[in-house]
This record gives sequence, structure tokens and C-alpha cells, in this order.
Amino acid sequence: MSIAELFEKARAEGRALLFGCMPAGFPTVEGSITAMRAMAEAGVDVIEIELPYSDPVMDGPVIQRASDIALANGVRIADGLRIIETLAARGIPVVTMTYWNPIYRYGIERFARDLASAGGTGLITPDIIPEEAGEWLAASDAYGLDRTFLVSPSSTDARIAKTVAHCRGFVYATSLMGVTGARDQVAATAPALVKRVRAVTDLPVGVGIGVSTGAQAREVGGYADAVIVGSALIRCLLDAPDEASGLERLRAVSAELAEGVRAVERA
Repeated sequence: MSIAELFEKARAEGRALLFGCMPAGFPTVEGSITAMRAMAEAGVDVIEIELPYSDPVMDGPVIQRASDIALANGVRIADGLRIIETLAARGIPVVTMTYWNPIYRYGIERFARDLASAGGTGLITPDIIPEEAGEWLAASDAYGLDRTFLVSPSSTDARIAKTVAHCRGFVYATSLMGVTGARDQVAATAPALVKRVRAVTDLPVGVGIGVSTGAQAREVGGYADAVIVGSALIRCLLDAPDEASGLERLRAVSAELAEGVRAVERA
């Protein structure tokens, strides 16, 4: 099922989708596959696989630590693609997120080809704007991949319109200015930003940065089409004394978040 079909299904059910982020290769390649499967089994609708990068300017300390562990273990794009292929073969929907430099070094057309071949649906690119992404626009068109650019509360209406015009699949709305990380409450700017995005596009809007509890997932799911969670899930493994207890905690948090988005009553 494509991401677009998943959004349609969730809309028919009157709820948002739950995206769960996990770095490829954390804590190991096989360990990350196990973790992502556990998330999906617990109710996460879409796995957002982050390809680790040494200078993750958008990511907070939790994701940075996990990515550093993966990189120290020698994880590369090829490993990420194998993880995507493994999950896709099991019918688990996957979107990919990475910074631009790894794609540029790998080869833009080659990356698009290999991502599509692995069963990837598209790519979130947090550090590049459409005006600088001409080769990616062409490559994603050639291989039928979604492309997701970011908008933020500081984006002007003109910038939002220009950005979403080049998106396909969904739009990523960052709820605040700053790096990723779980917070006590979701930024008050998020609903207004979603409203501004919807004024210029019919694409689904996902909200990320700050969600860590089922109650927050329910709140964001009341006005967004997708709730995107990373740090709260990754911390389950980072803080655990062993793999088994980390996976148990990961399943529990995933289930709580999934219950949150499914508890929303939308018109």
C-alpha cells in the first residue's frame, strides 16, 4: 500500500497516521530491523528510516547519539537500503529521511534508482529547499518517488506555497524552530502552521518535533494528518540496560502513541 493510500485509509477511519522514526543500523543493522518490526507490530503505521549522517543539523541529542552509534559500527547507505528492502518485503510501509550530503556523494540518480528498487516510497530532505533540488526533482520523477520538504513556523506564506508545490506524498511541518526531541508539550504554533499549509495544498500534513506521549499524539492527530515521533521511541533503546528490555519499552511506547492517534474523533 502506498503512502497516499495509507493517508486515504486513515482519513476514512477519522484519524491521523503515526510515523515512527528510527536510525538505520541502530543499535546494529539487525537490531534496527527488529526494532522497526516491533514498532509496526505495536501500531506504528509508517516507519521513518533515518540514514545516519555525521552532521545532523536538525536532530537533537537523542537522535544524534543513536546515529553516532550506527556510524561507529560502520553503517552506510547500502545498509540502510537493505533495511528498507527487508521491511518493504514484509509489507511494512517505509519513508526515508536523510541529509543532502550523503545523497550527493552516493549519486543522486543512483540513490533514487536504488531507493525505488529497495521498495522505498520517498524521501524527506530536511536541509535542502526545492530551488536547490533540481536534480532530485528530476530523479524522483523518473523513479516515481515521493518527496517531502519541510516548512516551519517562520516560513512566509510565499515560502510555504513554493515549498509544498514541489512536495509529493505529504508535507512535513516542524512544530517549532529548533532541533528534534521529546518535550513536555507540543508547540502552540503547530495548529496555525498546519492551517497555513492547508490553505495552499490538498496534500496531507505531518507534524513532527516534540511528541512523546499518547496524549500529545491525540492532540496533534486532531489537526494534522500524520504525527511524527522520533526521540521518544529511540530513547527506549538508548536508555535500556539490555536489548530485551529496550524492545519491551519500545513496544509499549509505540502502542501508547498508536492508541493516541486512534482515539481522535475528527469530522
